[in-house]
Amino acid sequence: MTGTEHIGSTALWAGFVAFVLLMLAVDLWVFGGNKSEKVTARAAGAWSLGWFGLALAFNGGLWWYLQGSVGAEIAGQKSLEFLSGYLIEKALSVDNIFIFLLIFSAFQVKPEYQRRVLIYGVLGAIIMRAIMILAGAWVVSEFSWVLYLFGAFLLYTGVKMFRAVDHQPDVRNNPVLRFARRYLPVAEGEHGEKFVIWKDGKRYVTPLLLVLILIEATDLVFAVDSIPAIFAITSDPFIVFTSNMFAILGLRALYFLLADIAGRFHLLKYGLALVLCFIGLKMLLLPWLHIPVHISLSVVAALIAASVLASLYVTRNN
Repeated sequence: MTGTEHIGSTALWAGFVAFVLLMLAVDLWVFGGNKSEKVTARAAGAWSLGWFGLALAFNGGLWWYLQGSVGAEIAGQKSLEFLSGYLIEKALSVDNIFIFLLIFSAFQVKPEYQRRVLIYGVLGAIIMRAIMILAGAWVVSEFSWVLYLFGAFLLYTGVKMFRAVDHQPDVRNNPVLRFARRYLPVAEGEHGEKFVIWKDGKRYVTPLLLVLILIEATDLVFAVDSIPAIFAITSDPFIVFTSNMFAILGLRALYFLLADIAGRFHLLKYGLALVLCFIGLKMLLLPWLHIPVHISLSVVAALIAASVLASLYVTRNN
């Protein structure tokens, strides 16, 4: 296991949490995250590049800070761990996007209404990930053997994902959705961006709220896969948290960037399945084989790049 040195001082934690809150506020109120209008691919591309640039800038700033405070060796190790974790989480978030597209399509949610669902979905994801990361870090620190359970689970998930690439889940019959419909009065039909309406003196939830519930439940399921994956890279809660947050903060922009061309990347799921299998095996083989972080980063990047290039080649005439 790498990353036994924990670098998260109170100042670093406070500064990063403040940064996350600031960027959420900018996204919501300054750049129109709360307006019902369709996000263009150009705007989504600019936002995606912006988030990627911020992640790299943060990593560079972290390296510079650690080099002066704990030395060049730890600074290099931690920056490499962040980059590896960020790449893994970013890649796995693409699978979220495929499911989000399926959900929005099944419920016929117009593009101009999708952004409000996604911003609340991001807020919920941040809260859920924070809780799961802190809990996971405590469990790993107290019971190191749990890493082997993580490895077995990731290997199982990777194999299962590989075998179910062409399977389309029936989101309308999702158990979470059936439970919500059983206990919540639903006003069928389109009601704009509203999650709740009043009708004849009675409060009803709209189908858009059901979509939001399904989005949150989906992200929770994916978090169960992605968070153990990053613990194969590092056990440092600060690195796990920051790499996850940057991936989540860029999720909404990445969704709108890929929304119209997701079909061209259908082979990417094979690459993601292989990434999970590789990480699972890495964790299971830890007592006998230590794979350095830079080699893990190279393998993950190669698997993702190969699946993307193969997807583009296969669909070149579409």
